[in-house]
Amino acid sequence: MAQHPTESPWAIQVAQVGRRPGLTQDVDVVMPAPTGIGDDFFGIQQDSDVHVTGRIDSLAEGLLISGTATAFVTGSCGRCLKRLDQDWPVQFTAYFPYEAPEDKPFGDDDIDAEEDEGDDTYPLAENGTIMDLELLLRDYFVESLPAQPLCKPDCLGLCPECGVDLNENPDHSHEKHDIRWADLEALKKQLEEHNDTDGSAN
Repeated sequence: MAQHPTESPWAIQVAQVGRRPGLTQDVDVVMPAPTGIGDDFFGIQQDSDVHVTGRIDSLAEGLLISGTATAFVTGSCGRCLKRLDQDWPVQFTAYFPYEAPEDKPFGDDDIDAEEDEGDDTYPLAENGTIMDLELLLRDYFVESLPAQPLCKPDCLGLCPECGVDLNENPDHSHEKHDIRWADLEALKKQLEEHNDTDGSAN
């Protein structure tokens, strides 16, 4: 059963500023994190708290919301596996027009002259009285997460042979043998043992 817009945990009532150019509405709410933000290795857990602060500006053709959303990201460094659990803020600006353009789907740029170029666009619900932030939050957080999270840009990672953290042990190394010379090294060892035996016999 589809959820009614007014029952959505991401819904903001905007009837007081809707279709009233020049009015503003402050936003300071806690919402659940939408699904699909990152993964088990590095991401935001579904339904965890997202703190949204900002402002809604009423324009002639729609509503413009701008602000910051902060969620808690859990995960690990992609090189050394160090835990990277931390608050993850993203800044956003999005446009919610009262009417969807007939020739463009929501999400296209340059939908309205009052819309800042490059801003994302989302639909209003309930005749322009409900602003639902679910898609906005998912889009901005997903875009902000790195493809390979790192504890620091120059992370040295783990030793591929023994797993030692190279950040804590930068001089760590292993003596390496080239297997291409293994037969010659074995022959050399045999010759040395043979010479030692001959020398003892004399």
